[in-house]
This record gives sequence, structure tokens and C-alpha cells, in this order.
Amino acid sequence: MNIIKLDAIASTNAYLREMLTNCDLENFTTIVTENQFAGKGQRGTSWISEAGSNLTFSVLMKSEPDSLQGVFDLNVMIALSVASTLKKITNLPFFIKWPNDILSANKKISGILIENIIKAKGEIFSIVGIGINVNQRYFPEMSKASSLALLAGEQFDKDIILHALLSELREGYDALQQGNADALWEAYKTHLFRKDKISAFETPNGARFNGIIRDVTPYGKLVVETENQGELAFGLKEIQLLY
Repeated sequence: MNIIKLDAIASTNAYLREMLTNCDLENFTTIVTENQFAGKGQRGTSWISEAGSNLTFSVLMKSEPDSLQGVFDLNVMIALSVASTLKKITNLPFFIKWPNDILSANKKISGILIENIIKAKGEIFSIVGIGINVNQRYFPEMSKASSLALLAGEQFDKDIILHALLSELREGYDALQQGNADALWEAYKTHLFRKDKISAFETPNGARFNGIIRDVTPYGKLVVETENQGELAFGLKEIQLLY
């Protein structure tokens, strides 16, 4: 496994994407940095990380999904791998806020951003960016964020977490290649944050409503039971869970 460590970089995803453009890369090539100063999150948000305190890295995964569903299978596997690894290391419970934020004690601990690239020969590459709040203790203007150190009351070795997570990701990747996505989906749904509980949601136009998360479709849409319209399926940019 090729792991490239950098002191500081704007974005590990962007760096890995540039490398992929210029040369052939080994599967699971990983870029990790102590200071990512222009990272991105879901919905076009920024991923802000204190230099030297957290784990920020990107992994290249070569895949050949036979349908659009395969893209969401990958998302499920990655989110589950992060939650599972952090639970093993800290012995704390972790949940997945749809589609792939990792929470514990209602606080965001990790974010995931997956970019899919199709090359000229039809090869599909996924650049998987993962940020984990490890030893950071102050989160100014981020009331919903926390870290492993704050939750567990101890410092953690980032390299140990990195290697444990890469091993877990490799296991999950192999499971997908062998056609074992169903078991991963079931585990993903059991870890789903606020599942089967009345929750508040907001649409892009600012409308708010209460509903209950019931499921996630094979194509990654969130199924919410609403008061007046029954069950509805929402895409990533169509709804936001408020908590």
C-alpha cells in the first residue's frame, strides 16, 4: 500500500486527483497531511481542521460498479468502515448521519467526500477523502463538532487510526468485489443516526417539517415517513436533517 505523507496541502482529494491525471497509481494509494487548509465537505461546505491535531487523508479506489447502485454501495462501505474503526479504537458508540457523516454523542467526528472519476478507457476511480477530528480540543463557531480526545478523555495516535482504518477499508472493498454488499447495507442501516425517531428536516427553500427516517434506497436516497404524504425519498440536496 502506497502512503504518501505531506506536511501541508490545500486538499488531499485535489492532490490525489492531480496525481491520477498525470500517472498510473496503485490501488489504495493514500495521501495524508498534517495540515489541510482548503478541504471540502458535502454540499460544497469547507472542512476545517486544526493543523497537526487531526487525521486528513484521501484514498484511491479502483472500481467497476455494474450499475449506479455500485457507487452507493461504496459510500455505505466507507461510512461503515469509519464508524466501525472508531468504535474499536475508543469503545464509544458511533452513528452514520445520512449519507456519510460520522457522529458520536450527537457531535460530528468525521466527514467523508467521495469523488468519482471515469477515465478514457472506461475505468472508474473513486477518490475517497476522509477527515477525522482526533486530538483537536477547541472548535470555534462549530458547536456540532467534537473530537475523539474530547469524547474519550485521552489523546490518540493518528498513525494507529490511519492504518486500522485502511485495513478496515480494504476488507470492505474486498467484500464489495466479492458481491457481499447486502450485509454492509444492513449494518449501515442499523448505524443510521435518528432512524425510526421523530426528527426535524429542512428543504432548500427553508420549509421545515417533522418526519421519521425509515430507510435508505439502493440509490442512496433517504426515505422519510411524513405526516401528510406518507413515505418520500429525498436526494442529498433535497433535504437536511436538523439536530
